[in-house]
Amino acid sequence: MKVLVIGNGGREHALAWKLGQSRKVDKVYVAPGNAGTAVDAENVPIAATNFPELIRFAKAERVGLTVVGPELPLTLGIVDAFEKEGLRVFGPNRRAAQMEGSKIFCKKILRAGSVPTAAYSEFDNQQDAVAYLNRNSELPVVVKADGLAAGKGVIVCDNGAEAIDAVKRICADREFGDAGNRFIIEERLTGQEASVLAITDSKTIMTLQPAQDHKPAFDGDRGPNTGGMGAYSPAPLVDDETLHWIESHVLVPTVHTLNKNETPFRGVLYAGLMMQTGTKTPAKVLEYNARFGDPECQPLLMRLQTDLVDVFEAVIDQRLGLLPPLAFDQRPAVCVVMASKGYPGSSEKGFPITGIEDAESIPDVKVFHAGTALDKEGRVVTNGGRVLGVTALGETIAEAKRRAYEAVSKIHWQGVWYRKDISDKAIF
Repeated sequence: MKVLVIGNGGREHALAWKLGQSRKVDKVYVAPGNAGTAVDAENVPIAATNFPELIRFAKAERVGLTVVGPELPLTLGIVDAFEKEGLRVFGPNRRAAQMEGSKIFCKKILRAGSVPTAAYSEFDNQQDAVAYLNRNSELPVVVKADGLAAGKGVIVCDNGAEAIDAVKRICADREFGDAGNRFIIEERLTGQEASVLAITDSKTIMTLQPAQDHKPAFDGDRGPNTGGMGAYSPAPLVDDETLHWIESHVLVPTVHTLNKNETPFRGVLYAGLMMQTGTKTPAKVLEYNARFGDPECQPLLMRLQTDLVDVFEAVIDQRLGLLPPLAFDQRPAVCVVMASKGYPGSSEKGFPITGIEDAESIPDVKVFHAGTALDKEGRVVTNGGRVLGVTALGETIAEAKRRAYEAVSKIHWQGVWYRKDISDKAIF
């Protein structure tokens, strides 16, 4: 079978790498891909949103399975377009992808399903939002653009003045463009965050082992939010009992409510959760994503032992319930994101990267590429803010962390930086 992976980030590199290990797969293409997928697969120079060209390619090459990595093509309806042409594709359709594409749609589904989440109000203009904040000036809040904003449309506010400024950034400054035409102001939850991803065919749910991402840019969870500076799995914060509670009180009612809403979800449902340890409600939903997380995908797929093609095909055919439970390497995995100076703001591109081969010579280490490209001389160069996701397995989380950072120390480019405390929450 030939497989096509859509996207060019670290998640897509991890998917291409894992799919290539399937006994069913002869060839993996990635469109458009990066310097890492050029090694583990074959890159195709077609943008992830160029549906006609992607469909033409899939037909011409007789691709048996297409896997969509990023949220943007999902919310634009790539699955609908492929299915209309009789092509087998893994991911939610356009309506179901609203779980990520619209914060307001997601909140309404959660409310209808009595799924625990933060209280919220929705707005479409600055005047009403500021009036609301003035009436509730003592409440710590989070302001979120309704639409997709590349993981940066969430503004956590410590006080009323910051919240009013956040509304101004969305409405007046148009910082997030049309994604901010509508927005929500929600109660600010406290605690540690955890990521629980599930694969579903709308009838059966297969829950992956929990992970924990690190969104703030700097050590100690300081600085601006990013797309993720590292992740590890499993996350001790979510024990077996808590994971069962999340399945029963979060995932099942979400999938059930989507079905009742005539919006069946088939793909990866990623619940971003705020853990409320020691309470009757141990977790509340911060958001849902409609695809694998990045960088959570990297440590999860390092540990996954089940053939991913079997799982994806079972979702497409709605026979997920016939498969055995997912199998994982019992060793934990830690992923450290190496970023370019300036991220999560703008960063310069084109700096040569050295040391990747040395890093991957360390046992149980894989370097997943995100913002990389090949220059005219064939050198790997930086091509984005988040550049690499250095991922390692270890007998313990501490050992996986040590191994990951040993690999990180071998990689260099001008302006490289990274957090030095990924996974510490699980160790200390």
